[in-house]
Amino acid sequence: MSAFPKLQFDTRTKKPKLFLLLLLAGIAGLAVLLLSLGGTERSAVPICGITAAFCLAAFFMLLWAWREQHRYNPYSYNTIYYMGFALFALFVLATNAVLVSRMLRWPELYPADAVMRMLLDSAKQYMLISSPFLLLFSAALVVSNLSLIRHEGRRLVNLLGIILAFLLVGGLAFLFIFDYAVSGSLQEVMIHDLITNLFAAVYLYFECMLLGIIIADAVVIRYEPEPDKDFIIILGCGIRSDGTPSPLLRGRIDRALDFAKKQEAETGKAPVFVPSGGQGPDEPCAESAAMKRYLLEQGVPEERILEENRSTDTFENMKFSKEIILAANPEGKVAFSTTNYHVFRGGLKARRVKMRAVGMGARTKWYFWPNAAVREFVGLLTEHRGKQALILGSMVVFYTVLTLLAYRR
Repeated sequence: MSAFPKLQFDTRTKKPKLFLLLLLAGIAGLAVLLLSLGGTERSAVPICGITAAFCLAAFFMLLWAWREQHRYNPYSYNTIYYMGFALFALFVLATNAVLVSRMLRWPELYPADAVMRMLLDSAKQYMLISSPFLLLFSAALVVSNLSLIRHEGRRLVNLLGIILAFLLVGGLAFLFIFDYAVSGSLQEVMIHDLITNLFAAVYLYFECMLLGIIIADAVVIRYEPEPDKDFIIILGCGIRSDGTPSPLLRGRIDRALDFAKKQEAETGKAPVFVPSGGQGPDEPCAESAAMKRYLLEQGVPEERILEENRSTDTFENMKFSKEIILAANPEGKVAFSTTNYHVFRGGLKARRVKMRAVGMGARTKWYFWPNAAVREFVGLLTEHRGKQALILGSMVVFYTVLTLLAYRR
């Protein structure tokens, strides 16, 4: 697996802050509001220019925060927010740059009200531009979930992708059908546009999250941990009826073994393995015991294996493994091995128990990937509710104010 050469993980001690971006947003918003209320035809170019300048600053600030967040903690939902909205800022920047060039050539065609409507339609336009990706991703979700159902049976977790695919496509269809079905008085049209743009804003928020999750997953699986680890946690998944590791679990063990051999060859430092996993109701033994036997068969000395056999999920994998590691070496450096689609979630759980552990991913079947992104997406919706309410609420207020400004006369 190739390393990700342009990013560093866990080299920063403080979380990046975006107070300057919030200040710029307030200044830019106030300037656009004052120019719009002025109502002069000459305000069109300044409004568009201010918007473009702010989006340019926002794009680079969000990219900076995204990079610095990886240096502080790569397994954070903040990386999802930063990258998702950086892409939207880039889109608005591009549309406003094109609009400025047109206004300079044909100013009579672009009064201030036209510029406000362009801003108002930014969420809808982003949906339109990204709709091919959304349709392809939705199709991939359906195909991957059908493959999962065929291999693993009908479980709710294997249906999440199909449900999300219908929501994505249904949202696109609703917006574009509803957006073109309008008539009546000016007030009725304004209410229609307000509903349309608020729906687009909410859709935009979740789309940014989805794109951010896909990129976050892609980044962390390409990162190769530094060869200085004292412990490697191997996350359990499932074992066969005869007590041997399943192919998925064997891939995780082999990935850990490959890294350990490479590290020992480069530095002479042999890490301790921490196979982690309890015994499920349909398993003949604890997953950790099956992993330990496999490690012994591969020539790993027993003194380099610390078994964790109490955990029932990823959170407990990290929690109980941390207890074992702290008892053995409180200053030890830790990595964990799992399947590639599970690295980001594994890292999230490690940081939740306040353990700095860097993940490595074993290869797996292609059809796990889209569903893995959906699981992270659903996980995001159930956590950090305060932060999500703040961001989503700000977007709703922004598009509501734009709608009122566009119809103020």
